[in-house]
Amino acid sequence: MICSRAIPVGEAIAAAARTLVGARFRLHGRERATGLDCVGVVACACGRPKAAPSGYALRGGRAEDFAAMLGAAGLARVDDAMPGDVALVEAGASQFHLIVMTHTGFVHADAALRRVVERPGGVPWPVIGYWRMGEA
Repeated sequence: MICSRAIPVGEAIAAAARTLVGARFRLHGRERATGLDCVGVVACACGRPKAAPSGYALRGGRAEDFAAMLGAAGLARVDDAMPGDVALVEAGASQFHLIVMTHTGFVHADAALRRVVERPGGVPWPVIGYWRMGEA
């Protein structure tokens, strides 16, 4: 289990996401050793890689489908972003992407760089919403 009682859940998720930095990008990837996509990064950071969905495309789909997927994984939509929260962003026309917020920026699977990276600063894409693990 990645989240101890001594560390708030969000802090543990952000720390777990940071351990994934450097992993290679792989569509539908769910293991650091073999590669991760954005869903895999979120699933591994939350300690649930085997429960992550697969079979989706990099482009297409609907934001509502991603929101439902996050809800089904036990995350609740929140208004403000804190470390460990998951942001659903629109990285391009009909191209949805998940990122994990940190204290200094965010961690995500960068398809162009072909690896998981942590970017400092604000999110450069339109944010559709934030989801948090453990919210009622």
